[in-house]
Parts: sequence; C-alpha cells; structure tokens
Amino acid sequence: MAVCARLCGVGPSRGCRRRQQRRGPAETAAADSEPDTDPEEERIEAGSAALSGAGGDRSAGPSSPPRCSLLELPPELLVEIFASLPGTDLPSLAQVCTKFRRILHTDTIWRRRCREEYGVCENLRKLEITGVSCRDVYAKLLHRYRHILGLWQPDIGPYGGLLNVVVDGLFIIGWMYLPPHDPHVDDPMRFKPLFRIHLMERKSATVECMYGHRGPHNGHVQIVKKDEFSTKCNQTDHHRMSGGRQEEFRTWLREEWGRTLEDIFHEHMQELILMKFIYTSQYDNCLTYRRIYLPPSRPDDLIRPGLFKGTYGSHGLEIVMLSFHGKHARGTKITGDPNIPAGQQTVEIDLRHRIQLPDAESLHDFNELSRVVLEVREQVRKEQEQEQEGGPEDAEGLGQQSPQPREEPPAEGPAPGDGGAAAVAEPPAQSGQPFVLPVGVSSRNEDYPRTCRMCFYGTGLIAGHGFTSPERTPGVFVLFDEDRFGFIWLELKSFSLYSRVQAAFRNADAPSPQAFEEMLKNIQSLTS
Repeated sequence: MAVCARLCGVGPSRGCRRRQQRRGPAETAAADSEPDTDPEEERIEAGSAALSGAGGDRSAGPSSPPRCSLLELPPELLVEIFASLPGTDLPSLAQVCTKFRRILHTDTIWRRRCREEYGVCENLRKLEITGVSCRDVYAKLLHRYRHILGLWQPDIGPYGGLLNVVVDGLFIIGWMYLPPHDPHVDDPMRFKPLFRIHLMERKSATVECMYGHRGPHNGHVQIVKKDEFSTKCNQTDHHRMSGGRQEEFRTWLREEWGRTLEDIFHEHMQELILMKFIYTSQYDNCLTYRRIYLPPSRPDDLIRPGLFKGTYGSHGLEIVMLSFHGKHARGTKITGDPNIPAGQQTVEIDLRHRIQLPDAESLHDFNELSRVVLEVREQVRKEQEQEQEGGPEDAEGLGQQSPQPREEPPAEGPAPGDGGAAAVAEPPAQSGQPFVLPVGVSSRNEDYPRTCRMCFYGTGLIAGHGFTSPERTPGVFVLFDEDRFGFIWLELKSFSLYSRVQAAFRNADAPSPQAFEEMLKNIQSLTS
C-alpha cells in the first residue's frame, strides 16, 4: 500500500479504490483513523532517521527530498507516459483515480496505440467528423478482433485456400490469396476481399460480406475457439447473378483460370474445373478458418523457407509451404485438389542424399536419370533397414554418397554423420550446372531455368481421385536459386516448377517451433 500511496498520492485513508472495495463501511471508518504508512514503510523511515542521527554529531545531513506524486505531474506529461504503455494496460490504469480516467479519454493516447500496435497510419483525426474516437477504434475494432489477424486456411474440402486478415486503414479485411493463372508461376499472386469489419457508428463494429458482384452486404464473424473462427453471410442473394448458374460459372472461370471453357480443350481438365466450381460454390455463405503459421527459419537452411506457387498438371497452380526439419525438407499443400488435398505433404526431400545429374547430353535420356534415382532409393531403403536393426548410428555409418552417373568422375559427398543443409552446401551457390528436362517428361511451364545449383533425392505423394491409394514415389528435387525449385516425378514423368510467393505477411510467425510442428499435424489430420 505504501507503493500505491507514493504513485497516486492517496492511501488507505484517502480513498484508495483497490483497498476500499474489499472493505465494509465499518472497516473503512476504522481505516480512516489509522496512519497512512504501513509497518514496512515505518521500518525504512526509522532506519533512515537512525542513519541521519548517527552522523548528526559530525555535520548536519541533507534534508530528505520531498515526495513527488504521479498526480502532481502536468497532464501533458501524463498523456505522454500513458501513450507509451500497452493498450491492454490502460483500462486498469483508469481504475486508479478520477484524474487518470479523465486523462485516458485523450485521443492522442489511443491514436498512438493504434499506430504502434496495429500499424494504422491513416489520419485518425478524420474520425472526428463521424463521431468515432480513436479509443473506439482501438477498443471496439482493433482489440476486439485482434485474434483473427494473420494467416488462415479455409475449410473447403480438398481445395483449402490462403486467407490473410490484415488491418487496412480503418478496416480489418480478410483477403483470399489466389495463385496466378496457370501456368504463369512467376506472376504475382492475385487476391480478392471476402469480408471486412469497420466502425460505422460508436455502438459496435460492422461486419460485411464482400463475396459476389453486388457490393458489400451484411455478414457475421464468430471466433469459435483459439486459432479458429468462422464467417457467415446473412444476404446470400447478393451472391447470385441475373443470368443464373451459367453466368456465375463463366464469371468464376474467368477469375479462377483467366479463360473460357471453350479455350480448354483437355476433357479431363474441363471435368476438374467444373467439379471445383460445384464444390466450392457450396461454401459461399459460411466458412470456417484455421490458423496457419509461416515456417521458422534457421541459418543452416538450404534456402529461406516460406510459401511457393507450384504447377500441378491439370489441377493448375497450387500453393505449397516449404519447411526444413533437420535432415529433411517438406512441401505441404496449402491449397489442394481431389487427388492430393490441402494439408498433405506433397514432396519430401532427403538432404542427406545429393544427386549428381548426368551431363547435359545424357540428361536427355530419361532412363539414365531414372537409373541414378532408383539406385539412391535402394541405398535409402538399406539405410532404413539398418536403422531398424542396429540404430541410427549404424545407419549413418553406411555413408551418404549418392550414386554417380556412368563415365563421370565421382563427386565429393557429405561426410557420414553430418546432416541438414550445412552438410551439403559445400559447392558454391554461384557455380550452377546445366539442367534440361529429359525427353518424355512433361511440364506445364516450359520457361524453367536452364541451370541449377544442386539436386537431392526426394519422394512425391500421388493418389487416385478422392485421395485413394496414396503412395510416395521417388523423384528429384532441383534447386534453381533462392526463389525457385522444381521436382521431377519419375512415375508420372512430369515436372513441377515452384516460385516463391513475394508477399510480406504480418502476424504469421509461429510462437515456437513446436507450435509450427503442431500446426502441420493438425492441417494434415483434417484431410487424412
């Protein structure tokens, strides 16, 4: 209580709210007759007086400085102090006394909290015209909906998606990120708003659905539980078009694929497109979202982890998250398809096994590349058997030298027992080797790089329609540069090219590596 008295200038006999709220009238009256100091304070003051008296024979000691109460500071200084505190602490500060509560109505304090905590750079003075204060913006909009800021994956069956909820001016907007039109993997991402939240009046925030082509309309946001929320449209008639489902399909096709159905000659691709439209249109009125995190980065990672756009044959472009896990790297689908749904690990790379590609002339021969990869797969199988029989130490002793192509000098591989990207990053990144796809390997994008840094053995996940009979098949992970990599699917005789998503995402970092691993397990279990 002595500390409280020093801060606000009031003690148990002068209206300290925190103490008086726990007393009855009789206790309060008795407390008014007590001294303002507690035993601990008296002990400290007695010690100070003794020290002063002990030195009094020699010379008169300096008088103790007068106490300074926080209440005695000028209001403009209190405003500056309060504005530097987290906004979540200010309501408690308002409980101290009437003066603090009155000062906390100063809009300057809340304007600074909006800017520093949520990045609102708009001129908040314009709010005075609408009668909405910066305090209202902070308390009723930003702080209330802070839990939905960040990256989310919508629950749209196998297709998934990527939603980024951000503070945009005086709005909170949920942007759905879409890959560029197939097969232009290097083009920037596309995005469209799904909902927005803003203050129309001082009472409460307004949620509006942005789906459809008839403008914003009434919607609802509900925080289901930690790391999960849902949106609902209350006026689904705004999603319909006058031309009926046929007009809606043509509009969706132009937005999703950038073409008309007549431009798509592949019959199987037409079926997949029509299936996706029918399935996703069922979710235009209500969606549930689950939080996802960006992968943590370490100095010894092969490249910077993150989100990439990749080509997947007739399914078009999909979003994949590349992450590193010790001696392995994984590509997890954020968007998916009926064969391999969102949340599954589309590729897994074994960073212990480098693959030395054949020379440019031999690389044209698919059988030569297949021979090299299958020999590595056999070596990996033996190491796995050795691990089961004698433990990981014996498996590491087998060595991790990748088979070399015929008539080529052996390349130096990583030392046994070394793991991760640091063990394989010996060759300088600048020295690229020629790369060309073998004859017979198809690619949606022929404009792939013609040089690569290095290659690794990997496996890719394939399955039938409806994720039936899934299996991992051998392939080659090809690293081109910091922002592009590829994967050769041996069994499918196809090539996927991946390009980094060049976007900055706020509120998307995992609180810990364990939280990121748990997130990967959760999104995978939803589609297993």
